[in-house]
Amino acid sequence: MTTASKKELLVLDVKPGIAMESQSGIAQLWPKIYGALVRADGKSRTAAIVMHPASNFMGHYLLEPMAAAGITMLGLNSRYVNNDSQLIMERVLQDLGAGVRHLRGQGYEKILLIGNSGGAALASYYQAQAENFTATHTPAGDPTGLSPLDLPPVDGIVLTAAHPGRSRLFSEWLDPSVIDERDPFSADPALDMFNPANGPAFAPEWLARYRAAQLARNARIEQWARAQLAYVRALPHGVRDMAFVIYRTAADPRHLDPSIDPNDRPAGTIWGEPREINYGANNIGRYTTLTAYLSQWAACTFADGPSNLVRTSVPVLSIEHTADASVVPAMNALWVSRTPGRIVRHTLVGGTHYLAGQPEKVRETVQVIASWAQRI
Repeated sequence: MTTASKKELLVLDVKPGIAMESQSGIAQLWPKIYGALVRADGKSRTAAIVMHPASNFMGHYLLEPMAAAGITMLGLNSRYVNNDSQLIMERVLQDLGAGVRHLRGQGYEKILLIGNSGGAALASYYQAQAENFTATHTPAGDPTGLSPLDLPPVDGIVLTAAHPGRSRLFSEWLDPSVIDERDPFSADPALDMFNPANGPAFAPEWLARYRAAQLARNARIEQWARAQLAYVRALPHGVRDMAFVIYRTAADPRHLDPSIDPNDRPAGTIWGEPREINYGANNIGRYTTLTAYLSQWAACTFADGPSNLVRTSVPVLSIEHTADASVVPAMNALWVSRTPGRIVRHTLVGGTHYLAGQPEKVRETVQVIASWAQRI
């Protein structure tokens, strides 16, 4: 182990985004992103970035331990930190690229992306575009303004407690029992996972109907969003986007029935009681805009994790947490199935999603990453 420095505040300039991306005029005119940099000792030539599309990773649990293990760490935030209502994944690529470019400018020879939770699909999308740039437009058809120079490639990707992507997660959590998109409490009892008549345990036939209904609801929302986007953009006063609410976005039967995709997790969500979270005032995709929905939550997203990972050529390490109540075995298998033979897998036995109160699991994660990084 080496000596890690104290956290340094890193401030990076980035290109402006869309109008009213922030309610701050200063942020609109002079946009910046922020990160926490923890340097390893002066001999280290390896650095890593841990970043999520919207979560604040400046306090990530890997920063100091990884730096102490000899890898300089940057916990980087996107311009959408703590508010993904207008998030455009292609703009997040630009923000991540600013971090990679900064570390290259600092002389680091080996740069890794640590894709934790929702950051895994981001890391995969970034490297896929860095190797073969196609992100000229968003799923809404808007020019991104990106160029290959905005996305310098990295040297390896770490997946840890890795969601396969916002769109996949959204589709598998979307409550298909909603009858009226304008009514947060409308429910078809035959498709309501909180109706005791349906389970748990949930019968395979019922689950198949439930999953099909989830896909159908998301497809209806996407169809409506595209039609609404065409409508508002055809208005004479030039409206380019519109906000809307998607009710009940945390209803995965696996939250109530741990026998589905079993691992060591308890029943429930990573945030609390399932019904309360599903019907609550905030959850994934709850507040969004037409363009943000298409970019991150809809099936038409370009940011699917496994589909992008297969388009990369760099080494990949996957750390799979066996007590994760959010990332289940089927999700881990999906990453591997798309990239057979190239992913080095490590099973973190007993690891929960956030590793809260599990310092020994954090140490194991650090050791695995540091050892792998020396070999690539």
